[in-house]
Amino acid sequence: MKLVILDCDGTLVDSQNGICEAMVHAFTGLGLEAPSRARTLSVVGLSLPEAFAILAPDQSDDVRASLSYRYRTAFVDLRRDPAQHEPLFPGIADGIAGFGARDDIVLGIATGKSRPGVDRLFEREGWTQHFLTIQTADDHPSKPHPAMIHAAMAETGIGPEHTVMVGDTTYDMAMARAAGVGALGVAWGYHVFDELIGAGAHAVVENSEDLAAGIEAYFAGREKAA
Repeated sequence: MKLVILDCDGTLVDSQNGICEAMVHAFTGLGLEAPSRARTLSVVGLSLPEAFAILAPDQSDDVRASLSYRYRTAFVDLRRDPAQHEPLFPGIADGIAGFGARDDIVLGIATGKSRPGVDRLFEREGWTQHFLTIQTADDHPSKPHPAMIHAAMAETGIGPEHTVMVGDTTYDMAMARAAGVGALGVAWGYHVFDELIGAGAHAVVENSEDLAAGIEAYFAGREKAA
């Protein structure tokens, strides 16, 4: 049995517009200059306290807490706007359906997204039955701490030699390495190819439509090496 743990934002769904709009709302509502789009996207994957520690390093803990609150509330409102729909990347729906139908693959989630955010995505896509373990920033330290991966393996009973973490950021790759599992980067998200390799990715999938094949290739290579 193999465990495939997937990140959400930037890996499965293209959520960058909503993230950037919510960040602008958070900062400008407190009279602060909003970070650039590139700066905002660079912290996608971190939990909000860690993200705002980077984006607002000179602000007090109270101000950062207010930024986190405004971001969360703005994001909920934005998701009610059809114009802010977070589309799946091409090929992702078919890939999840294919893996979900197999009896040798267990799917999991490890994300900086909140659990309500994951639940909304799963309800929209009809994915609840496909994922056996869901780990979010609500219950664990922020990436790159390996707690989410450790919890996913404990819940499924699958060891690190049969587990791969799939994500689009250096935080995902560092988390995978810290947990002793496979680290598979994706090039269509928020961190570029060289950054993913530098953070320890064993391989990087270039095209979202090739994700399932890339996961298969990773496990085949690991089995061959063994």
